[in-house]
Amino acid sequence: MSITQLPKEYNPQEVEPRWMGDWKDSMNYFDWDSEKPQYIIDTPPPYPTGNFHIGNALNWCYIDFVARYKRMRGYNVMFPQGWDCHGLPTEVKVEEIHSITKNQVPRAEFRRLCEELTAGNIEKMRNTMRRLAFSIDWSNEYITMKPEYYGKTQHSFVQMYHSGRIYQADHPVNWCPRCETAIAFAEVEYDARQTTLNYFHFDELDVATTRPELLAACVAVAVNPDDDRYNKYVGKEIEVPVFGHKVKVLSDSEVDPEFGTGVVMICTFGDKQDVRWWVELGLPIRKAIDKQGIMTSIAGKYEGMSLAGCKEAITRDMKDAGIIYDQETLDQNVGLCWRCKTAIEILSERQWFVKIDANDIISKSSKINWVPPYMEIRLKNWTGTMEWDWCISRQRIFATPIPVWYCNKCGEVVVAKEEWLPLDPNNSQPLEACKCGSTSFSPEEDVLDTWMDSSISALNVAGWLSRDDVRLPTQMRPQGHDIIRTWAFYTILRSSALTGLRPWDDIVINGMVLGEDGQKMSKSLGNIVMPEEAVKQYGSDAFRQWAAIGGSTGSDIVFSWKDVVAGNRFQQKLWSIVRFCMPHIEDFKPGGDVKYRTIDTWLLSKLNTLIKEATDSMDAYQFDETMKNIRGFAWETLADNYIELIKSRLYGEDVDARHAARQTLYFTVDALARMLAPFIPYFAEEVFSLLHRQSVHQSGWPDVDEAAIDPNAEASGEQVKEITATIRRFKSDKGMALNAPLGRLRVYGRIEDVTDIAGTVSADIEVMDGEPEFEYRVSGVKPKMSIIGPKFRDRAGAIISALKSADPGSIAQQAAGGAVELEVKGETITLEPAAVEFEREILSEGHAVDVLEIGDVMVVVERG
Repeated sequence: MSITQLPKEYNPQEVEPRWMGDWKDSMNYFDWDSEKPQYIIDTPPPYPTGNFHIGNALNWCYIDFVARYKRMRGYNVMFPQGWDCHGLPTEVKVEEIHSITKNQVPRAEFRRLCEELTAGNIEKMRNTMRRLAFSIDWSNEYITMKPEYYGKTQHSFVQMYHSGRIYQADHPVNWCPRCETAIAFAEVEYDARQTTLNYFHFDELDVATTRPELLAACVAVAVNPDDDRYNKYVGKEIEVPVFGHKVKVLSDSEVDPEFGTGVVMICTFGDKQDVRWWVELGLPIRKAIDKQGIMTSIAGKYEGMSLAGCKEAITRDMKDAGIIYDQETLDQNVGLCWRCKTAIEILSERQWFVKIDANDIISKSSKINWVPPYMEIRLKNWTGTMEWDWCISRQRIFATPIPVWYCNKCGEVVVAKEEWLPLDPNNSQPLEACKCGSTSFSPEEDVLDTWMDSSISALNVAGWLSRDDVRLPTQMRPQGHDIIRTWAFYTILRSSALTGLRPWDDIVINGMVLGEDGQKMSKSLGNIVMPEEAVKQYGSDAFRQWAAIGGSTGSDIVFSWKDVVAGNRFQQKLWSIVRFCMPHIEDFKPGGDVKYRTIDTWLLSKLNTLIKEATDSMDAYQFDETMKNIRGFAWETLADNYIELIKSRLYGEDVDARHAARQTLYFTVDALARMLAPFIPYFAEEVFSLLHRQSVHQSGWPDVDEAAIDPNAEASGEQVKEITATIRRFKSDKGMALNAPLGRLRVYGRIEDVTDIAGTVSADIEVMDGEPEFEYRVSGVKPKMSIIGPKFRDRAGAIISALKSADPGSIAQQAAGGAVELEVKGETITLEPAAVEFEREILSEGHAVDVLEIGDVMVVVERG
């Protein structure tokens, strides 16, 4: 584009799609054979909902800032994109779309419908990512529902099984009756609710419980050993009301004597404490609830009822029978399924588990650089509160199949060999007979927790099982703080279990995006904003500036339209700067013996300081600080000061002075385009293309010229800036146009260069030695009405007129003598000296002057 054709206004809706169409994916490909230092990013694989929401966008902006910056710093960067496809949400959506349940169609058909929906959603999200200018390495894209990926998940299962890290056992698990599947602790959400605490007679004791519907599952009651009220009952058998079976009274220090009656019934299973007692005390299991949340046969007449129905019925029956004798309201936290918000139950089921080595996870975490550092405590706290091992089996369909069969003859568990993978045991048989000789097998129908897929993301992008030279650890894991206890925790666990290594060098945590009202975004509050809305109105770069400047890593960030608008305004301002500069630096070739002026060295020192600070900030993932500093430099230092100071040189006849200003502008515009490239890639490319044929995104980050950073040069430049600003304010106060000639100025004090001051304020400036000599004369009289008015009343006006027409010097001389006498309408009026004030003017070299003081410099302005 010719410089003369540069539009006055910057139009992101024209510029951004143009560059998006020109950029080649190959610009961002990772080179496995490169000798550059590697920088592999373990990018979050989002769930393919079809909507790349604003929380995703914030995280990907952070990732892209780093990826683009690291490429410019000479790194071989991999910014891969994965898709975490499997899981319950897609199954629920497919059931909703097709008005079916997963059990109403063949397993393979249901999986096909899930894959079809997922593929369409991925394509929608890819389009949004491209429009937001994320420099993704699409050659390293992975999709977890594809055999080439879930085969790796299965390999990891087999390896961890043989190393003893994965096992199968009957064990209590968190269970969602609505979704009919086990869920891990990390998938349990908690909600504060109110319930009823029921006091009831339990044979010889009284018990308080919130869950009378579990009475059929009661296997013991417990009291505190220090509670003297109940010591005599310990070891006795008592009868369970309604159901009539006998249970023992046990003692345990975990019982709170102050809660309820101090007697607790232990059911299998009401809560996690019941599980602990069941394990520690070797209690039996009574299963009163099935996988659908329906009461079983041991519930007697309540068999077949839902949990809620049973609770209502048994409570009513126990009250009618006089068993329940009191009730009170109780606040409690209820565990909910993360997906459907149904209250979870704890059921004992045969499931697959991963052993958790808490000490190893914490040890590996300590070798990772957490940004911000305080986020690591969340992982440590979670690791220290694990109740039991990670349950990895799920009773669903759309997930990675567990590569296991069961021998129909001897019941042997047959785990697939690695060379057989990938496979679905529902569609294939083992390639060899069982140890017992049988070739009849039943497949494992359970599938793996989707975190089993995503927790090998770091291994996958590092080339595990794909290459001989696995590039672990990767360099960065970017993720939200809400999934520290899942994705971060599981990835550290699995990387260590499979390779003995930590998964990454750095983990960079981003916060959540809140609505403009400060609340979590939700449909009910009507405060959801989609990235596409901001892009449509203001462009991608303006939206990315909100992400950069709106908050710091680890902190929640409020989405603010004001910040997006400010980003757009900054681009317009910077475009105006570029339009001004380009006629002077188009086809400019920097170099030669340049005679920089004071204000040039001032700007170059500040520019190189900015580059140095921006480099440090980017290395520390402080995107907000970097962007704020760049904005401040461009708007205030460059536009408001430097450009105003050099305009006369740019249009003047002094070739050397003009060349110095042009070279300074060239270096500055070039460096700004490079520093802005990670943040506003479209705008930066547009500006850089006016100076270079090469893409800014294939160019280097600006180098710091340490020799240019000079505190003395900055001090001298600040002096020039402040003197110029003071003179311009003086002209404005006098009602003069800023470009109006000012006449002769004399400058007293230490100053090296006044050329740019003279050109900016349109004045002839002479630097003088020594100190100026001043004379003062009275130039006017100011009557004080507060004294004259009350004393002389109706004569005050005539007195004031007489004072104004009198010779100021004569009046001053009389006042100095103690009294002022005036002839007013034939009458002599005597005024006290306090009744008048005097205006004085300064004279220097016989001229009336104004004196401006700026620090230790004095500017004498001769009046015309």
